[in-house]
This record gives sequence, C-alpha cells and structure tokens, in this order.
Amino acid sequence: MVKVTRFNGSQFYISAHQLETLEATPDTVITLLSGRKYIVVESIDEIIDRIVEYRRRLVLWGNEDENPPVEDKEYAEE
Repeated sequence: MVKVTRFNGSQFYISAHQLETLEATPDTVITLLSGRKYIVVESIDEIIDRIVEYRRRLVLWGNEDENPPVEDKEYAEE
C-alpha cells in the first residue's frame, strides 16, 4: 500500500498493485484498474519512489528467516 494525499490534506492508501496509470495534468492523477481516479498532491516521481520502496519491503519481508541468503555458510554448504 502506498500513502498519498488529497488536495484537502487528507491522506489515504492505495494498492500499488491496482495502479493502471499515473498522469501529470499538471496535477497528479492516479487511475486504478477499476477506472476510479484520484487527484493527489504527490508528484509522479514521489509515487513511483513509494511504490519501489513498498515492493522492496515486500521482498525483504518475504525473505526473513524462510529464505536465508545464499552467502550464509550454513546454507551454502548444503
């Protein structure tokens, strides 16, 4: 989930997996796969950075304890 801000200052989260398009008109318009649109304060670059960080956290979270890095001697010798 990615936090964004409406022009009235209220913040909400959108699913990074449901984004269809981001447009600068010059305001940033987010269009979801459902066709619903949101106009937000953040720039396209800010939203993309937040999506990248969100997905990075998902990868790191999914790798905790269950999938140790290959460099770990204990697992590399198997």
